[in-house]
Amino acid sequence: MNTATVRAYATSPVSVAVDRACLCAQVAADNKARDILVLDMRGQTSLYDYFVLATGISRRQIHTLAEEIDAALRGVGDQRLSIEGYEASKWVVQDYGDVVVHVFSPETREYYRLEELWDDAPRVDWERG
Repeated sequence: MNTATVRAYATSPVSVAVDRACLCAQVAADNKARDILVLDMRGQTSLYDYFVLATGISRRQIHTLAEEIDAALRGVGDQRLSIEGYEASKWVVQDYGDVVVHVFSPETREYYRLEELWDDAPRVDWERG
C-alpha cells in the first residue's frame, strides 16, 4: 500500500528529464534527505539522462523518500518502470526511464560512492528555482 502524500509540486505534466530529476531532488529535500545530488549522465551513458542521489538516515525515511518521490512523479504524469531494494532498505533504486533515483542508507552510500564513480558527470543545480 502506498501511503505517500500527494503534494502539488507541479500543475502540468513535466516532460523534460532535468525538470523531473530536479523535482525528485526537491521532494527528497522536503522530506529531509541528506546529501542530495543530481548528476547529468547524458555524456556518460546512453541508458539514462539523470541520476538523483539522496541519503535517508533510517529505514522509515528511506521508504518515505521512495514513496514521496514516486507520488510526485506520478502527479506530473510519470510512471515508475521498476524499483529495487525497497524491502532491504539500504539502497532503493527507482527507474523512470531517463531518470534513475537512488536513495541510500549512509553506510551504503559511503560504500558505493556513486558520485565518485561518476565523477566526470556534471552536477545539476537542482535548487535553481
